[in-house]
Amino acid sequence: MTTLAELNAARDAAAAKMKQTDDGQPITRVVVGLATCGIAAGAKPVLEAFEQAAQAAGLSSVRVYQTGCIGMCQFEPIAEITVPGQEKVTYVNMTAGRAKEVVEKHLAGGQVIEEYTVGAVTK
Repeated sequence: MTTLAELNAARDAAAAKMKQTDDGQPITRVVVGLATCGIAAGAKPVLEAFEQAAQAAGLSSVRVYQTGCIGMCQFEPIAEITVPGQEKVTYVNMTAGRAKEVVEKHLAGGQVIEEYTVGAVTK
């Protein structure tokens, strides 16, 4: 790359690729916090459970990512679910079992599990 236009084109292409699968399906993002606080609270098995359960359910448009601190250490492990066209849902105090349930009910079934969300625990 030698010009700003080429760099911008590469950025735009990468951003578009992150938003859809190879067959054009919109991507649902699962982001699990794996900063020190998340790791200490057990986020690594939660991340792995999301990955395995999504694959086992055949959810090819679901992508599982890790990130650093989400900013609510007291609620770790935390997973944020972003389904295209819907509000982001933040699940807190996650376990591997809860992650599998979220894949089954929310990602595959479209039903948010309200009692696992940040809104339920902060009321």
